[in-house]
Amino acid sequence: MTELGFPRRRFFGLTLALSAALLASCADQTSAQKTYEPVEITTGTSCDLDGMLLADYPGPKAQIHYADQERPMFFCDTVELFNTLLAAEQVRAVRAIYVQDMGKANWDEPKGHWVDAKTATFVIGSKREGSMGPTIASFAQAADAEKFVAEYGGKALKFADVTLDMVDLRGGALHDSSM
Repeated sequence: MTELGFPRRRFFGLTLALSAALLASCADQTSAQKTYEPVEITTGTSCDLDGMLLADYPGPKAQIHYADQERPMFFCDTVELFNTLLAAEQVRAVRAIYVQDMGKANWDEPKGHWVDAKTATFVIGSKREGSMGPTIASFAQAADAEKFVAEYGGKALKFADVTLDMVDLRGGALHDSSM
């Protein structure tokens, strides 16, 4: 082995190690920078919790994009969304959450108008019902939420202010005295 042989091997080894580290770093950045865009519902899109077809029911819909899942988890109702997110057993990494902007979407046949749920304003306790009965209306603009409150009642809240006790999935049957 010549004097030049050792430094070349060392240089080659260091270059190889640095290249591998750089590639790994790029792969990590690519997955971290992946954007999770809302997916539009179709006539065949069903709720992941109860199998209901989303397009068949009124009121705002929702979707969660999990890190370990290619397609989003769909909800036919925003109450189901919050119940899932706020449940103690919710430990999966959430990459994006979308709800429909009911300031723009048609309540009876909502399509499109997806907004980031974490920036939306929500109305709880209104007279409007969704696919599961009482629902939580979602709005991109606080002014649209306040207009909705003036017409249908309820209380406007930010995403972080919705609590588990507000999203009981036992629904109207629990409070229905005519049964």
